[in-house]
Amino acid sequence: MLTDDDYMRRALELAACAEAEGEVPVGALLVSAEGEVIGKGWNRPIGAHDPTAHAEIQALRAATARIGNYRLPAGTTLYVTLEPCPMCAGALVHARVARVVYGATDPRAGAAGTVFNILQHEALNHRAQLQGGVLGEECAAQLRAFFRARR
Repeated sequence: MLTDDDYMRRALELAACAEAEGEVPVGALLVSAEGEVIGKGWNRPIGAHDPTAHAEIQALRAATARIGNYRLPAGTTLYVTLEPCPMCAGALVHARVARVVYGATDPRAGAAGTVFNILQHEALNHRAQLQGGVLGEECAAQLRAFFRARR
């Protein structure tokens, strides 16, 4: 079975797809409890003309379409190169993602503990396990390089 680092490397490859399209380089993939990738995505809000087209949402849409249910099977893990924002964290809670593994923290809008902790908020009926910092420096470096080139 692949490790968290292995899956995060695949998410970094998806982030490169976003960058190639002129989007902020964030990639995400959803993995079943058995280790199968059931959904993947990268940031597409500019190209899709859709403010909700974040990498996590794209991966959720692909996975839920594949399984035919808006709730994911038990034991799914989302791997994403940047800490989810509040919108994505809310969607992950509604989809019942069991575990969220992210690379770089988001000091402006991180909703997995940096600014907010929606994914583990006690008022919600579902809480995800969190693991941050997986290949964090590589994920952060990809984002820094993108924004440096745009300035």
